Amino acid sequence: MSKTRILWADDEITMLKPHIIFLEEKGFDVTAVNSGDEVLEKVEEEDFDIVFLDEQMPGLSGIEVLEKLKSVKSGLPVVMITKSEEESIMEDAIGSNIADYLIKPVKPTQILLSLKRNLENKKLVGEKTTLNYQQEFREISMQLQDRMETDEWADIYKKLVRWEIDLEKSDDPGINEILSMQKNEANYGFSKFFAKNYKDWLYGNSDDKPVLSHTLIKEKVLPLIDKKQKIFFLLIDNLRYDQWKVIEPMVADHFKVETDDLYYSILPTATQYARNAIFSGLMPLEIRKHFPHYWVDENEEGTKNQYEEELLREQLKRYGRHVKMSYHKVLNHESGKKLFENISNIMDNDLNVLVYNFVDMLSHARTEMEIIRELADDESAYRSLMSSWFEHSSLFDIIKYLSDKNVTLVITTDHGSIRVNDPVKILGDKNVNTNLRYKFGKSLAYNAKEVFEMINPEEYFLPKMNVSTRWVFSKGNQFFAYPNNYNYYVKYYTDTFQHGGISLEESLIPIITLTSKQ
Repeated sequence: MSKTRILWADDEITMLKPHIIFLEEKGFDVTAVNSGDEVLEKVEEEDFDIVFLDEQMPGLSGIEVLEKLKSVKSGLPVVMITKSEEESIMEDAIGSNIADYLIKPVKPTQILLSLKRNLENKKLVGEKTTLNYQQEFREISMQLQDRMETDEWADIYKKLVRWEIDLEKSDDPGINEILSMQKNEANYGFSKFFAKNYKDWLYGNSDDKPVLSHTLIKEKVLPLIDKKQKIFFLLIDNLRYDQWKVIEPMVADHFKVETDDLYYSILPTATQYARNAIFSGLMPLEIRKHFPHYWVDENEEGTKNQYEEELLREQLKRYGRHVKMSYHKVLNHESGKKLFENISNIMDNDLNVLVYNFVDMLSHARTEMEIIRELADDESAYRSLMSSWFEHSSLFDIIKYLSDKNVTLVITTDHGSIRVNDPVKILGDKNVNTNLRYKFGKSLAYNAKEVFEMINPEEYFLPKMNVSTRWVFSKGNQFFAYPNNYNYYVKYYTDTFQHGGISLEESLIPIITLTSKQ
């Protein structure tokens, strides 16, 4: 195993000989120089794992060397060492992405601790995280054997998401495989729980009824309106809870997170049904019945979500809330940029609704475009791609703009998505819909034990196209595949992100309330 290579720059480097000997005895390879110019020369000529840099040197200062270093070796960790405790110097160094900051005189043990912090931190954090998950694995497994209620399933999902994100720091593929197996087990149990209780939730026949898509505005937004708060309701289409958790630190820099909850999406967990239910406060069959001019059946031509603003206004009127509101749907970069440029024009409204469609488009693009599939090869990369979009999006610009205004933010979505890899055979005629996670039609053939079926969909407030129409939903990480050209179909769609069925990822939806730190 090669030694860790340290480059140490100090104009009084001879005074640090005892420190260098100490490190060499610990197994480190130390190269000592006494000017900033020598640092830059050495870095060009050789590879180092870390640089210790004196802030006050003749010629180029430590800050100037740091800036030049970052332009040529941006990933090289630099520890700044200085005699000064001036705040401005610290701010300059920290702003230039230093790895650590030490004040002279430094002790050998301080240097060693800094090395461990910066070079072994990922390994140590990964090992600690792995150990912690191993300890909680048994607790989660025991919970999965119990009879749980809606809130307990939400807590289980939150735990699994936390471990999934934390274990990204672990280099142990075995522990990630164990987590994946536990998540699959949880999804199996959750799907059974959802299918068993869903009808009772819809009819209010359960004391354990969760907030559902069509009750979201009533239960989570109207109480805020009644408090006379100015509300920005941000709906990011297809935003999973794990994706929210990776962008949360960016948002939390500007807003205080008041509540971090999950609600339950209705079926199908797809935009046409779940999002129309959110804005209307009604189930799909009720929208079709009471507002036929705002509803387009899935097998008909036309945009399926073009009347969200009208449905929301009808819901507010139905509940007697006469508020000044605006509605904006962002489908591309230009429309988002235009909204940001004109955001000041809507600040006097009581309610502003912003719908961003990027994540859903990313999910579809990942299925259809090889380059996106490579960029988002796994769950971690998928989260990273979404996080990168958010960081540079007009939506984040809007959030930063709102941070010093007296507003309440509600961030949510209509459904999530799941990475599928378990094909389930189904037969149907040419009129069956194309979604991989749910099917409806009059002549479906499938194994009833593998799916959640609605023989009479109207009992579940879903449209019935003809007298023999039935709906079926896939569970966990399943997806429907036709026997014709089966192998090609399965290979193409395995490991793609899909939505419409029942899973923790699709059905448990983030609903986050935030207030200005001002």
